[in-house]
Amino acid sequence: MGRENLTWVSEFVLLGLSGDRQTQAGLFVLFGAAYLLTLLGNGLILVLIRLDPRLQLPMYFFLGNLSVVDICYTSSGVPQMLAHFLLEKKTISSARCGTQHFFSLALGGTEFLLLAAMAYDRYVAVCDPLRYAAVMGLQLCAGLAAVSWLVGLANAAVETAVTVRLPTCGRHVLNHVACETLALVRLACVDVTLNQVVIVASSVVVLLAPCCLVALSYARIVAAVLRIRSSGGRRKAFGTCASHLTVVSMSYGMALVTYMQPRSTASAEQDKVVVLFYAVVTPMLNPLIYSLRNKEIKAALTRVLTRSSQSKR
Repeated sequence: MGRENLTWVSEFVLLGLSGDRQTQAGLFVLFGAAYLLTLLGNGLILVLIRLDPRLQLPMYFFLGNLSVVDICYTSSGVPQMLAHFLLEKKTISSARCGTQHFFSLALGGTEFLLLAAMAYDRYVAVCDPLRYAAVMGLQLCAGLAAVSWLVGLANAAVETAVTVRLPTCGRHVLNHVACETLALVRLACVDVTLNQVVIVASSVVVLLAPCCLVALSYARIVAAVLRIRSSGGRRKAFGTCASHLTVVSMSYGMALVTYMQPRSTASAEQDKVVVLFYAVVTPMLNPLIYSLRNKEIKAALTRVLTRSSQSKR
């Protein structure tokens, strides 16, 4: 196809989840409630980490970064989705589509990398507890967080650059709830080999490599815990990792099931489920998991509430 026949569109139409108005109203209430819970839960964790001196630890430094990622990630797509549930014309400009695409990729990649950094933190805490404070100093924690953010941003910049340049030859209907990579690539009317290579490389950098680091960290953690003679000691050691391991299993599990299957078996509906899982479900559940299964978070909440009530007297 000659370049003179290639065209780019100025806006896209998002088909969303359903065309039925009643269903859309129900989805608006459901996802709106989930969005509010996400903001409240992650916001509460950030406030507790800021106000309680006992949470000034490496684990909670990373948890604070994770909460910021979750708030930004869900805010990059859910408000647009909620608006479309109420609108007859579900359009998004190509510029806004590219911006949404970039931030969802950047924040999603950063989250996977932060989870790997948190796994290393748990490894040091369990396997080398006497040197934990010396090893997990402020400089290392800040460096790991910075690398997570920078790699996530750089990866998103490359993938967005090769995706938004694709001409669609007039096709502008996206069978999706958001501007997602595979949905945009499906509309292209040119060869997408470069995009496929970039998608695979991106998956290795922000998914497979961090997943291998997490697996290695937990393999060493399990080996160290099994050497502990007392059952109480083993339970305490595993307890320090329970919340993180739950979040890791949820996040990496869905990603690996999705991206390790043949592309020929994937469907647009399946892609929608994956995006909704990471944009709505995961950010909402993460603070619940860390608060319900973490005694220090619950104790910090009690202390903050107690101080607040005493200051009002």
